[in-house]
Amino acid sequence: MAWPRVKLVVTADDFGYCPRRNEGIVEAFLAGAVTSVSLLVNGAAAESAAELARRHYIPTGLHANLSEGRPVGSAHHGASSLLSPEGFFLGKMGFREAVAAGDVALPQVREELEAQLGRFRELLGRNPTHVDGHQHVHVLPGVCQVFAEVLQAHGVRFTRLPLERGVGGCTWLEAPKRAFACSVERDAGAAVGPFSGRGLRWTDAFVGLSTCGRHMSAHRVSGALARALEGTPTGHSLTAELMAHPGYPSVPPAGGCGEGPDAFSCSWERLHELRVLTAPTLRARLAQDGVELCALHDLDSKRSGEGIPGEATLVTFLEPSQL
Repeated sequence: MAWPRVKLVVTADDFGYCPRRNEGIVEAFLAGAVTSVSLLVNGAAAESAAELARRHYIPTGLHANLSEGRPVGSAHHGASSLLSPEGFFLGKMGFREAVAAGDVALPQVREELEAQLGRFRELLGRNPTHVDGHQHVHVLPGVCQVFAEVLQAHGVRFTRLPLERGVGGCTWLEAPKRAFACSVERDAGAAVGPFSGRGLRWTDAFVGLSTCGRHMSAHRVSGALARALEGTPTGHSLTAELMAHPGYPSVPPAGGCGEGPDAFSCSWERLHELRVLTAPTLRARLAQDGVELCALHDLDSKRSGEGIPGEATLVTFLEPSQL
Protein backbone atom coordinates (compact mmCIF):
# COMPACT_ATOMS: atom_id res chain seq x y z
CA MET A 1 0.00 0.00 0.00
CA ALA A 2 1.05 3.65 -0.46
CA TRP A 3 1.49 4.93 3.08
CA PRO A 4 1.28 8.52 4.27
CA ARG A 5 4.42 9.83 5.91
CA VAL A 6 4.36 8.53 9.47
CA LYS A 7 6.27 9.56 12.56
CA LEU A 8 6.29 6.62 14.98
CA VAL A 9 7.00 6.85 18.71
CA VAL A 10 8.08 3.47 20.10
CA THR A 11 7.43 3.48 23.85
CA ALA A 12 8.84 0.86 26.20
CA ASP A 13 6.53 0.47 29.19
CA ASP A 14 7.42 -0.70 32.72
CA PHE A 15 10.84 0.98 32.98
CA GLY A 16 11.88 0.54 36.60
CA TYR A 17 10.13 -2.81 37.08
CA CYS A 18 13.36 -4.76 37.64
CA PRO A 19 17.06 -4.47 36.80
CA ARG A 20 16.80 -6.86 33.86
CA ARG A 21 13.85 -4.95 32.41
CA ASN A 22 15.90 -1.78 32.65
CA GLU A 23 18.83 -3.50 30.94
CA GLY A 24 16.74 -4.61 27.99
CA ILE A 25 14.97 -1.28 27.57
CA VAL A 26 18.24 0.65 27.58
CA GLU A 27 19.68 -1.82 25.07
CA ALA A 28 16.71 -1.21 22.77
CA PHE A 29 17.00 2.57 23.17
CA LEU A 30 20.72 2.61 22.38
CA ALA A 31 20.02 0.45 19.32
CA GLY A 32 17.54 3.06 18.09
CA ALA A 33 14.61 0.65 18.36
CA VAL A 34 12.87 2.42 21.28
CA THR A 35 12.42 6.19 21.32
CA SER A 36 10.54 6.76 24.59
CA VAL A 37 10.04 5.03 27.93
CA SER A 38 7.36 5.05 30.63
CA LEU A 39 8.63 4.78 34.21
CA LEU A 40 6.93 2.91 37.06
CA VAL A 41 7.91 5.06 40.02
CA ASN A 42 6.78 2.35 42.46
CA GLY A 43 8.88 -0.23 40.64
CA ALA A 44 11.63 -2.09 42.47
CA ALA A 45 14.29 -0.64 40.15
CA ALA A 46 12.85 2.87 39.67
CA GLU A 47 15.88 4.66 41.11
CA SER A 48 18.36 2.85 38.86
CA ALA A 49 16.03 3.40 35.90
CA ALA A 50 16.03 7.14 36.58
CA GLU A 51 19.82 7.14 36.72
CA LEU A 52 19.99 5.29 33.39
CA ALA A 53 17.54 7.75 31.86
CA ARG A 54 19.70 10.68 32.91
CA ARG A 55 22.93 9.02 31.78
CA HIS A 56 21.63 8.14 28.32
CA TYR A 57 19.28 11.11 27.81
CA ILE A 58 16.25 8.84 27.39
CA PRO A 59 12.91 10.67 26.89
CA THR A 60 10.98 9.48 29.94
CA GLY A 61 7.34 9.68 30.91
CA LEU A 62 5.34 8.41 33.88
CA HIS A 63 3.60 5.03 33.74
CA ALA A 64 0.84 5.88 36.22
CA ASN A 65 0.10 2.78 38.28
CA LEU A 66 -3.14 2.22 40.17
CA SER A 67 -3.34 -1.55 39.79
CA GLU A 68 -0.10 -3.31 40.75
CA GLY A 69 1.99 -3.31 43.90
CA ARG A 70 2.15 -0.71 46.64
CA PRO A 71 1.09 2.94 46.37
CA VAL A 72 3.45 5.90 46.46
CA GLY A 73 1.09 8.26 48.29
CA SER A 74 -0.42 8.26 51.75
CA ALA A 75 -2.89 5.45 50.98
CA HIS A 76 -0.52 2.93 52.53
CA HIS A 77 -0.91 4.62 55.92
CA GLY A 78 -4.55 3.58 56.29
CA ALA A 79 -7.65 2.16 54.65
CA SER A 80 -8.08 3.12 51.00
CA SER A 81 -10.52 2.18 48.26
CA LEU A 82 -7.50 1.62 46.03
CA LEU A 83 -6.00 -1.12 48.19
CA SER A 84 -6.59 -4.64 49.42
CA PRO A 85 -6.50 -5.37 53.16
CA GLU A 86 -2.86 -6.38 52.65
CA GLY A 87 -2.00 -2.88 51.40
CA PHE A 88 -1.56 -3.67 47.70
CA PHE A 89 -3.38 -2.27 44.67
CA LEU A 90 -6.33 -4.41 43.58
CA GLY A 91 -4.82 -5.83 40.36
CA LYS A 92 -5.60 -5.31 36.69
CA MET A 93 -9.10 -6.77 36.80
CA GLY A 94 -9.77 -6.11 40.48
CA PHE A 95 -9.31 -2.36 40.01
CA ARG A 96 -11.60 -2.40 36.98
CA GLU A 97 -14.26 -4.27 38.90
CA ALA A 98 -14.02 -1.78 41.79
CA VAL A 99 -14.34 1.17 39.39
CA ALA A 100 -17.36 -0.41 37.69
CA ALA A 101 -19.01 -1.02 41.06
CA GLY A 102 -18.47 2.57 42.14
CA ASP A 103 -16.22 1.47 44.99
CA VAL A 104 -13.20 3.62 44.05
CA ALA A 105 -12.99 7.04 45.68
CA LEU A 106 -11.81 9.40 42.94
CA PRO A 107 -10.18 11.86 45.38
CA GLN A 108 -7.91 8.98 46.40
CA VAL A 109 -7.08 8.40 42.72
CA ARG A 110 -6.15 12.08 42.44
CA GLU A 111 -3.98 11.91 45.55
CA GLU A 112 -2.07 8.86 44.26
CA LEU A 113 -1.54 10.38 40.81
CA GLU A 114 -0.23 13.57 42.44
CA ALA A 115 2.12 11.50 44.59
CA GLN A 116 3.47 9.57 41.60
CA LEU A 117 4.09 12.78 39.66
CA GLY A 118 5.92 14.15 42.69
CA ARG A 119 8.03 11.01 42.96
CA PHE A 120 8.84 11.24 39.26
CA ARG A 121 10.15 14.78 39.73
CA GLU A 122 12.22 13.63 42.71
CA LEU A 123 13.82 10.91 40.57
CA LEU A 124 14.32 12.82 37.31
CA GLY A 125 14.37 16.45 38.40
CA ARG A 126 11.76 17.46 35.84
CA ASN A 127 8.25 16.80 34.61
CA PRO A 128 7.55 13.65 32.57
CA THR A 129 7.46 13.96 28.79
CA HIS A 130 4.08 12.22 28.95
CA VAL A 131 1.88 10.25 31.32
CA ASP A 132 0.11 7.04 30.35
CA GLY A 133 -1.45 4.27 32.45
CA HIS A 134 -0.09 0.93 33.57
CA GLN A 135 -2.56 -1.68 32.29
CA HIS A 136 -4.47 1.24 30.71
CA VAL A 137 -6.08 2.34 33.99
CA HIS A 138 -6.00 5.99 32.86
CA VAL A 139 -8.88 5.55 30.40
CA LEU A 140 -11.32 3.93 32.83
CA PRO A 141 -14.61 5.77 33.43
CA GLY A 142 -14.26 8.44 36.10
CA VAL A 143 -10.54 7.84 36.42
CA CYS A 144 -9.95 9.44 33.02
CA GLN A 145 -11.50 12.74 34.16
CA VAL A 146 -9.30 12.90 37.26
CA PHE A 147 -6.28 11.84 35.22
CA ALA A 148 -6.84 14.64 32.68
CA GLU A 149 -7.34 17.24 35.40
CA VAL A 150 -4.12 16.25 37.18
CA LEU A 151 -2.08 16.32 33.98
CA GLN A 152 -3.43 19.72 33.02
CA ALA A 153 -2.66 21.09 36.49
CA HIS A 154 0.93 19.87 36.23
CA GLY A 155 1.53 21.11 32.69
CA VAL A 156 1.84 17.65 31.11
CA ARG A 157 0.41 17.73 27.59
CA PHE A 158 0.97 14.28 26.11
CA THR A 159 -0.78 11.04 27.01
CA ARG A 160 -1.68 7.76 25.30
CA LEU A 161 -5.02 6.90 23.75
CA PRO A 162 -4.95 3.07 23.50
CA LEU A 163 -7.49 2.83 20.71
CA GLU A 164 -6.17 0.30 18.19
CA ARG A 165 -8.24 0.01 15.07
CA GLY A 166 -9.37 -3.52 14.16
CA VAL A 167 -8.10 -5.23 17.30
CA GLY A 168 -11.36 -7.16 17.60
CA GLY A 169 -10.52 -8.97 14.38
CA CYS A 170 -7.08 -10.11 15.52
CA THR A 171 -7.91 -13.79 15.79
CA TRP A 172 -4.40 -14.77 16.91
CA LEU A 173 -5.16 -13.22 20.29
CA GLU A 174 -6.51 -15.63 22.86
CA ALA A 175 -10.18 -14.91 23.63
CA PRO A 176 -9.58 -13.34 27.09
CA LYS A 177 -6.82 -11.08 25.73
CA ARG A 178 -8.95 -10.03 22.78
CA ALA A 179 -11.89 -9.27 25.08
CA PHE A 180 -9.63 -7.19 27.31
CA ALA A 181 -8.18 -5.33 24.32
CA CYS A 182 -11.67 -4.50 23.06
CA SER A 183 -12.71 -3.24 26.50
CA VAL A 184 -9.62 -1.02 26.61
CA GLU A 185 -10.50 0.32 23.18
CA ARG A 186 -14.07 1.13 24.25
CA ASP A 187 -12.83 2.92 27.37
CA ALA A 188 -10.29 4.86 25.30
CA GLY A 189 -13.01 6.05 22.94
CA ALA A 190 -15.03 7.34 25.87
CA ALA A 191 -11.96 9.08 27.33
CA VAL A 192 -11.51 11.31 24.27
CA GLY A 193 -13.91 13.94 25.60
CA PRO A 194 -12.29 14.35 29.03
CA PHE A 195 -8.80 14.27 27.52
CA SER A 196 -9.45 16.82 24.78
CA GLY A 197 -11.44 19.00 27.18
CA ARG A 198 -8.32 19.41 29.30
CA GLY A 199 -6.07 20.09 26.33
CA LEU A 200 -4.26 16.75 26.32
CA ARG A 201 -2.64 15.48 23.14
CA TRP A 202 -1.88 12.03 21.82
CA THR A 203 -0.70 10.46 18.60
CA ASP A 204 -3.08 10.11 15.67
CA ALA A 205 -2.84 6.31 15.81
CA PHE A 206 -1.94 3.70 18.40
CA VAL A 207 -0.84 0.08 18.06
CA GLY A 208 0.34 -2.48 20.56
CA LEU A 209 -2.71 -4.27 21.95
CA SER A 210 -2.48 -6.84 19.14
CA THR A 211 1.33 -7.15 19.19
CA CYS A 212 2.07 -7.74 22.86
CA GLY A 213 4.49 -10.42 24.01
CA ARG A 214 4.55 -13.58 21.91
CA HIS A 215 2.29 -11.93 19.34
CA MET A 216 4.85 -9.31 18.29
CA SER A 217 6.42 -9.71 14.84
CA ALA A 218 7.52 -7.35 12.08
CA HIS A 219 4.57 -8.53 10.00
CA ARG A 220 2.00 -7.87 12.74
CA VAL A 221 3.40 -4.46 13.69
CA SER A 222 3.32 -3.43 10.04
CA GLY A 223 -0.19 -4.83 9.66
CA ALA A 224 -1.45 -3.00 12.75
CA LEU A 225 -0.09 0.28 11.42
CA ALA A 226 -1.68 -0.40 8.03
CA ARG A 227 -5.08 -0.97 9.67
CA ALA A 228 -4.71 2.19 11.72
CA LEU A 229 -3.89 4.30 8.69
CA GLU A 230 -6.41 2.78 6.29
CA GLY A 231 -8.40 5.44 4.48
CA THR A 232 -5.97 8.25 5.25
CA PRO A 233 -5.23 10.34 2.13
CA THR A 234 -1.80 9.69 0.66
CA GLY A 235 0.63 12.47 1.43
CA HIS A 236 -0.81 13.34 4.82
CA SER A 237 1.67 13.41 7.69
CA LEU A 238 0.50 11.36 10.68
CA THR A 239 1.81 10.36 14.08
CA ALA A 240 1.55 6.95 15.71
CA GLU A 241 2.67 5.18 18.87
CA LEU A 242 3.76 1.56 19.23
CA MET A 243 3.44 0.31 22.82
CA ALA A 244 6.11 -2.27 23.64
CA HIS A 245 7.35 -4.22 26.66
CA PRO A 246 10.94 -5.24 25.89
CA GLY A 247 13.38 -6.55 28.45
CA TYR A 248 15.17 -9.55 29.84
CA PRO A 249 13.09 -11.93 31.98
CA SER A 250 12.80 -11.01 35.65
CA VAL A 251 14.55 -13.28 38.12
CA PRO A 252 12.63 -13.55 41.41
CA PRO A 253 12.65 -12.16 43.98
CA ALA A 254 14.03 -9.06 42.25
CA GLY A 255 11.45 -6.90 40.52
CA GLY A 256 7.84 -5.93 40.62
CA CYS A 257 6.14 -3.06 42.41
CA GLY A 258 6.19 -4.46 45.93
CA GLU A 259 4.83 -7.97 45.39
CA GLY A 260 7.66 -9.43 43.32
CA PRO A 261 7.64 -9.97 39.55
CA ASP A 262 4.62 -11.52 37.83
CA ALA A 263 4.65 -14.57 35.56
CA PHE A 264 4.61 -12.53 32.33
CA SER A 265 7.69 -10.61 33.44
CA CYS A 266 9.53 -13.84 34.21
CA SER A 267 8.61 -15.41 30.86
CA TRP A 268 10.41 -15.37 27.52
CA GLU A 269 7.86 -12.97 26.02
CA ARG A 270 9.61 -9.80 27.13
CA LEU A 271 12.84 -11.04 25.55
CA HIS A 272 10.92 -11.92 22.39
CA GLU A 273 9.73 -8.31 22.08
CA LEU A 274 13.30 -7.07 22.61
CA ARG A 275 14.56 -9.33 19.83
CA VAL A 276 11.82 -8.29 17.39
CA LEU A 277 12.33 -4.58 18.06
CA THR A 278 16.10 -4.69 17.64
CA ALA A 279 16.24 -7.09 14.68
CA PRO A 280 16.90 -5.58 11.22
CA THR A 281 13.64 -7.04 9.84
CA LEU A 282 11.29 -4.64 11.63
CA ARG A 283 13.44 -1.59 11.00
CA ALA A 284 13.67 -2.43 7.30
CA ARG A 285 9.92 -3.04 7.07
CA LEU A 286 9.11 0.28 8.70
CA ALA A 287 11.54 2.15 6.48
CA GLN A 288 10.02 0.49 3.42
CA ASP A 289 6.57 1.62 4.59
CA GLY A 290 7.74 5.22 4.97
CA VAL A 291 7.74 5.19 8.79
CA GLU A 292 10.22 7.39 10.64
CA LEU A 293 10.96 6.71 14.30
CA CYS A 294 10.87 9.73 16.61
CA ALA A 295 10.34 10.82 20.20
CA LEU A 296 7.31 12.66 21.54
CA HIS A 297 9.16 15.97 21.69
CA ASP A 298 9.72 15.70 17.93
CA LEU A 299 5.96 15.87 17.42
CA ASP A 300 5.95 19.42 18.78
CA SER A 301 8.09 20.43 15.83
CA LYS A 302 5.48 19.47 13.22
CA ARG A 303 5.23 22.25 10.67
CA SER A 304 2.15 24.41 10.37
CA GLY A 305 -0.50 22.60 8.35
CA GLU A 306 0.72 19.12 9.28
CA GLY A 307 -1.97 18.68 11.92
CA ILE A 308 -2.00 18.35 15.67
CA PRO A 309 -1.42 14.96 17.32
CA GLY A 310 -4.66 13.56 18.63
CA GLU A 311 -6.89 15.61 16.35
CA ALA A 312 -6.02 14.96 12.72
CA THR A 313 -7.70 11.60 12.34
CA LEU A 314 -9.84 11.38 15.44
CA VAL A 315 -13.02 10.29 13.67
CA THR A 316 -11.19 7.49 11.88
CA PHE A 317 -10.10 5.90 15.15
CA LEU A 318 -13.42 6.11 16.99
CA GLU A 319 -14.83 3.01 15.34
CA PRO A 320 -14.90 0.41 18.14
CA SER A 321 -13.78 -3.12 17.30
CA GLN A 322 -16.23 -5.96 17.66
CA LEU A 323 -15.52 -9.33 19.25
